[in-house]
Amino acid sequence: MAPCGQRTTRLAWSTDTLRVESELDSRPMSFERVPYGSARNQANQQPVPSNPVRTLVILFIVLLTMGGVAVFTGATSVNLGLDLRGGTSVTLQPKVQPGQEGTVTTESIDQAVNIIRQRVDGVGVAESEVAAQGTGTNRQIVISVPGENGRRIIDLVGQTAELRFRQVLIETSDSADSQLLDDSALPAGVTPEVAEQFRNLDCTTVAERGAGALDDPNQAVAVCDREGFLKYLLAPARVLGTDVSGAQAVFDATTTLGWYVSLDFSSEGGRKFAQVTSEVVNLPSPQNQLAIVLDGLVVSAPRINETISGGQAQITGNFTQLEAQDLASVLKYGSLPLAFERGEVQQISPTLGAEQLDAGLLAGVIGLFLVLVYSLFYYRALGVVAAGSLIVAAYVLIVSFMLLGEWVGYTLTLAGIAGAIVSIGVTADSFIVYFERLRDELREGRSLKTAVETAWIRARRTVIVSDVVSMIAAVLLYIFAVGGVRGFAFTLGISTLIDLLVIFFFSKPLVVVLSRMKYFQEGRKFSGLTPKNLGLKNVGEVSANV
Repeated sequence: MAPCGQRTTRLAWSTDTLRVESELDSRPMSFERVPYGSARNQANQQPVPSNPVRTLVILFIVLLTMGGVAVFTGATSVNLGLDLRGGTSVTLQPKVQPGQEGTVTTESIDQAVNIIRQRVDGVGVAESEVAAQGTGTNRQIVISVPGENGRRIIDLVGQTAELRFRQVLIETSDSADSQLLDDSALPAGVTPEVAEQFRNLDCTTVAERGAGALDDPNQAVAVCDREGFLKYLLAPARVLGTDVSGAQAVFDATTTLGWYVSLDFSSEGGRKFAQVTSEVVNLPSPQNQLAIVLDGLVVSAPRINETISGGQAQITGNFTQLEAQDLASVLKYGSLPLAFERGEVQQISPTLGAEQLDAGLLAGVIGLFLVLVYSLFYYRALGVVAAGSLIVAAYVLIVSFMLLGEWVGYTLTLAGIAGAIVSIGVTADSFIVYFERLRDELREGRSLKTAVETAWIRARRTVIVSDVVSMIAAVLLYIFAVGGVRGFAFTLGISTLIDLLVIFFFSKPLVVVLSRMKYFQEGRKFSGLTPKNLGLKNVGEVSANV
């Protein structure tokens, strides 16, 4: 027993901390042996400045803005895929041209499937199904597109998209003018057979326009324009669609062109295009016109006023925005190796149905609920951060699905729902890493405010590395997979990005705010920071100093 008035001092040792506790002053003093310049030393000497309230307010404004944009743009629901909602289906049967009986091969069908799939993805329709069925010459392509606007997509992808640039030899709107074509003085490259086809061609009849026909680029042809008003006798093609390296829809507000398609040629294509324009520029009309022929129809036949050597060209033709975008899309991915006849377009029912959708959603809700219950049970009041993080992540994910569905045609399938369920674990893993690092810092004698910042320095590196690994896996899976697996990968990738957003701009700032509250600083019973929660035996072993 100490003499009256004498100060009694206890020494408490730990692995790297010496604490001196005085009976007359219950506030413990901490002395740490840490290397100079280490992350912990820097955190203690120069705490990372933060304004968590401002960060949370900015995040709240961003979340409200996202919701407002979704409502303003009409993106108030999530697009569901074929397996959950159904859609439109059509069968494309190869159309064998005379003299081309051997062109329908396994390789040509597979090539057509690949091009059609690229066209569908290019116009923003996700989770479509494009597959070849049958054997030999009986092979056909089945296209299934989710949603109610599948007819437009099917019309688009079924185009052969054979692009030709041909010099105009004769242009007329009067069938009588074509009778003046004399077989004894035919233009170069025009055979008597082609001349006869030109005389007999009736562009007012849809069946005779020949849309979708695969012509021989080395032969002259007789074709109509898209509207059926004009018919043309055209020279052999000088530039082909294979010479085009890129295409995009452009709107010109300064002239009367409106929407048109801008083409970029390859180096060889640009050279050929410059050569043909230089040859026709000084010829009389209509020989100074260069017809742009798509699938056997003249889209436009502009007059060439000068040599075009820039490696670019334009396709004009009073296009609407949708028509220009669709045309650019089919030209961008190349022409189909075969012409196809379209079968009956029909609506298809969901391949899985409402029961599977309800089961998937129920699994997600149960998983979210169990994570929330466990977080609140294990971390007590600190689990509010975990609950809030999951709720914010779920909100951002759902709004992102709605916006992506409106902007790029994203559709959610059962595989996508599985990816969303997996993302619950990704988000939970991030705040668990942070919380456990925080508890370790408190066990080592840090004050709560210091421990929050020091733990964040260490935890964020682990969180970033973990999410980067998940993102790499999602990207590789999306690149090399097809069908529903790509939907899973896409959802997982989006969820991983959202997890980084939530942990940096919600979870960490909210923990900082809670650390400044007296309830958590004193380690109250349900704070989750009591000695028992931290695994310590004595109350004096943890410091909650400000």
